[in-house]
Amino acid sequence: MPDIRNIVILTGAGISAESGLATFRGPDGLWEGHRVEDVCTPEALARNPALVHRFYDERRAKLTEVTPNAAHAALAELDRAWPGELLIVTQNVDDLHERAGANRMLHMHGELMSALCAACGTSKPWHDALPPETPCPFCNAPALRPDIVFFGEMPYEMDRIDAALRDADLFVSIGTSGAVYPAAGFVQTARHIGARTLELNLDSSAGSIYFDETRTGPASVLVPDWVKEVLQL
Repeated sequence: MPDIRNIVILTGAGISAESGLATFRGPDGLWEGHRVEDVCTPEALARNPALVHRFYDERRAKLTEVTPNAAHAALAELDRAWPGELLIVTQNVDDLHERAGANRMLHMHGELMSALCAACGTSKPWHDALPPETPCPFCNAPALRPDIVFFGEMPYEMDRIDAALRDADLFVSIGTSGAVYPAAGFVQTARHIGARTLELNLDSSAGSIYFDETRTGPASVLVPDWVKEVLQL
């Protein structure tokens, strides 16, 4: 693709929906039958740790029943083939990008397959149930929690994301609502530094007005077509 070397891609719940994972907040305002305020805030964890831990245990177990789709596979192909800088920033807490083979990526909202110690701040891979007060293998405090960025907490690696955006020639948003900050503001940062901006989404989003181009349709169709275009296959 002419004049494009550095690419930043933001992915949201829409890219995993076709694999059978519920979007973060459905049309009824619930996530898997729960109010987000009851399962994704520090206050919820303090108030009812059993509920919060059980909720993420169920989400973690669900991952064993789903597989990456064509959109994940296409981004992994782009990751392998793109000669310039590439960073896939996902808002998703699933592991479908990794299972498809993507490497140049980060999880800004945490990962279901990871546990975080609330005492020492260390995280480690975690694939099983995580009961409240599970001891940390590093400091032994009974403080392991889901490694999820709750509302009110700072997303991970914001400095790295900002630096990548400021070096980007192209910013692409895939399957996001354009309503949750700070991710919703990435397109504005990219536009400010002169990058091209492209949105691939099932429908127009709250942030569509900021993109140079919006393409609508299923991610499993749009993303592979776009990757072929980028790689000029």
